[in-house]
Order: sequence, then C-alpha cells, then structure tokens
Amino acid sequence: MVDNVVMRGEERGAIQMAEQSAFPIYTIGYGDRTLAEFLPVLQANAIAYLLDVRSAPYSRYKPEFSKEALSKALAEHNIRYVFLGDSLGGRPDDPACYVDGRADYDRMRARPAYQTGIERVRAAHAQQLRVVLMCSESKPEQCHRTKLIGETLAALHIPVVHIDERDRLISHDAAIDRLTGGQLNLFGQESFASRKRYSGMEEERDG
Repeated sequence: MVDNVVMRGEERGAIQMAEQSAFPIYTIGYGDRTLAEFLPVLQANAIAYLLDVRSAPYSRYKPEFSKEALSKALAEHNIRYVFLGDSLGGRPDDPACYVDGRADYDRMRARPAYQTGIERVRAAHAQQLRVVLMCSESKPEQCHRTKLIGETLAALHIPVVHIDERDRLISHDAAIDRLTGGQLNLFGQESFASRKRYSGMEEERDG
C-alpha cells in the first residue's frame, strides 16, 4: 500500500527490477478544472491512488479540492487519497530550504523527509500501482512536481508521464523542454529552483 510502505533491504533489488517495466508515475495539477472535469481525467488514465503533493492540502478558491472534500469524492470513484505534502510539498516548513525567499530544490532533496517521500513513491511504482502526483498548478513545467519530484524520479530511471493543462499526456523530457526551451545547461545537469518568493501569505500553489 502506498500509505504504509516499509522499505526492507532485501526488497531493493526487486524494486529496481520492477522499475524497468512497471506503470509510469503520472502527475497532474487541477488548475482551473472543476472537480467534475478532474475526476474523468483520472478515470481515463485508470488511476487508483492520488498522492497529494501540495504543502497545504486546502484551497480557498476551489474548496472541492481541499483534503477532506477531495478524499471523499475520490473514494466514491474507487480512488484512494494519500497526503504526501509533508514530505514532497514544494514549500517545506524548514527555513534552511530557502535562498532569498525562494525554495531551493537541491536543499530540499537533501532533507530526510523528502527522501522518505521518494522511497514511498518508488515502492508504489515497484508494486505497479497506478498512481498520480497531484498539485494545483495545471502546467507541469511550472510546478515542483516536474522540476523537483519528476527530476528525482527520472534520475532513478522511473518513467514519469505528465497530464498537462489540456489533459494531454506528455513525457518528462517534453515537460523539461517546455521549461527550458530545449536549452539545458551545457555544463551538466540543470538545477531548478522555485520561480516564486514566499513570504507566508501566498496563494496555495507550490512552484
């Protein structure tokens, strides 16, 4: 189960083998969609688990996407809700994760909580569960689910497929191309950071 995964040393080899053939990890941001528009997108992609990676699982503007309401609606469609924003959210509580008010993704990756969250996603993938990571930003290239989590999973050779703002499926490489214009750092792996400065009073979107 996604929400109760225990990683034992002897399981890691099996996980690495399963990662070569299992279903991809999907991502989505609800953006301007209504709940009535959002749920069929999940069903069309046979999603069984929604992993909420918002730091704060509430919405002032779309209360139907707040944790309790969303969890109930998903359950009615046989989709299980799991909150992972405390480990994989784009706006952690730790002040050490910020530089000049912006979340620094390299610092966030080093957090034990983040690494634990990634291990839970890896374990779900190894079990070939149909999971989607959900945030609020509709465009994958503008969200930490791509720039942070997607990059981490890609480095682990876990396939990632993003459901974009038009309900299209795009590869992780295509999402990164949207972000960079196809011009990655010529001297090595690109290192991304949040595009937003945070002061504690912002709209709920993790960037």
